[in-house]
Amino acid sequence: MAWPAITPSLLRDSDDEVARSAWRAAVALVPDGQRQNLAEELAGQLGRGSPDVQLSLSRALVGLGEEAAGPVLRNAMASADPKVRAHAGATERLLRNPDAGCEAGLNEAKRVFALGKPG
Repeated sequence: MAWPAITPSLLRDSDDEVARSAWRAAVALVPDGQRQNLAEELAGQLGRGSPDVQLSLSRALVGLGEEAAGPVLRNAMASADPKVRAHAGATERLLRNPDAGCEAGLNEAKRVFALGKPG
């Protein structure tokens, strides 16, 4: 089984492309009993990187489904870090409506980062 090869260090790799690949692989390989743990691990990186990296992370979390990702996203929306809050909110909106995309949410995240406040 390939799941044990997906380590926390790969999921947190400083190289965005390595991390993004690990996120995609993890979502595809995660055993049902580990989905919540993976969601928590991934949520620890909310606010990371460029809009493309954030979109990849959002898609990975959405790929885990509401049961695993929903609680960690709601928790992250209470973060003291405005980038984390904005990214979590955009991801939660994407989770509720996957067809909508999350460009608007990522634009909100950029605005929050630049201005330091939502809305």
